[in-house]
Amino acid sequence: MSKYARFDRRPLPKERPWTVHPIWRGIGCLLLVILPLMSYAGAALIVESNLLSRWVVMPPELMMTVRIPFVPLPPIPHLFANLLVGLVLMVMGFGVLTILYMIVFRLSGGSFLTPLDAPPIERPRRRRR
Repeated sequence: MSKYARFDRRPLPKERPWTVHPIWRGIGCLLLVILPLMSYAGAALIVESNLLSRWVVMPPELMMTVRIPFVPLPPIPHLFANLLVGLVLMVMGFGVLTILYMIVFRLSGGSFLTPLDAPPIERPRRRRR
């Protein structure tokens, strides 16, 4: 034990002066579920229209029909192409949402520091000679 340290009590954590409204947690949870589903649905439409219009040449390995063994589902056509295009759409969707959030946050006049951030360190200025 140290001579000058006190180990008998810990300071109580500070209570936040603000709380997050529960509706925002619900919206975020819905977006985490809905955006991948919308991305896969959009990918299925894009891959099917690509078969008709031939915008991008897809390799035959991506365009295979996949049958999952031991699962009573019908074969899934173009599964790998749908998953790949869906992943691209999902990354783009989350990117657009992030940019929209950034723009709205800056326009709303939000401060740079949140209540959890430490204040910036003030350093003494040097004199110019």
